[in-house]
Amino acid sequence: MENAQVPQTTIQRLPAYLRCLLQAQANQMPLVNSNSLAEMCGTNAAQVRKDFSYLGELGTRGIGYDVGELIGHISRVLGIVERRRAAIVGFGKLGGALLGYSGFGERGFEIVAVFDNDRSKIGTSADGLMVHGMDDIERVLRELDVEIVILATPAAATQGAADKVVSGGVKAILNLAPVLLNVPEGVAVRQVCLSTDLQILSFHLAQGGKTDL
Repeated sequence: MENAQVPQTTIQRLPAYLRCLLQAQANQMPLVNSNSLAEMCGTNAAQVRKDFSYLGELGTRGIGYDVGELIGHISRVLGIVERRRAAIVGFGKLGGALLGYSGFGERGFEIVAVFDNDRSKIGTSADGLMVHGMDDIERVLRELDVEIVILATPAAATQGAADKVVSGGVKAILNLAPVLLNVPEGVAVRQVCLSTDLQILSFHLAQGGKTDL
């Protein structure tokens, strides 16, 4: 099945499966089955089997899934077999924390540029990268062949930053600001809103904490 036909809800669960499989590999587990993987990922075996059914012929009945092969397959579906070049826009406290996060490299993403509009930060070095000004963003994004941008800007500046990012040829944006972006067709945006997630957690608490997350 073509990746475009994989349901979005399944795509959203694949990174969790990949994380659990990498942990299983680190623990020298050569095989997993749907039950053991479901237990590791906090879901159920039926959901695992349904999600994997969209990915083609995987595993062997009665034996399970080869961990290494499954890691490779999910990585290909997610498009992270080759490292993706990313940039951070907004070098405040959040942007600085993101730059220092080692998990990006471990998951196939390389932060190659940082941008900010604070003149006191422009031209300084951060984790081996020079902080660029927003006036240079289109040029630098194209020169460095950046594919993904993480927006960690104040809400009021986010749409303007997104416009510059799109002008720089970027087709994928992870938006951490509580602002819905207006972008051209063909540009993928993933919105991350911590307050929304907290509200969802509050709902589960109100239900007695018994609902599956």
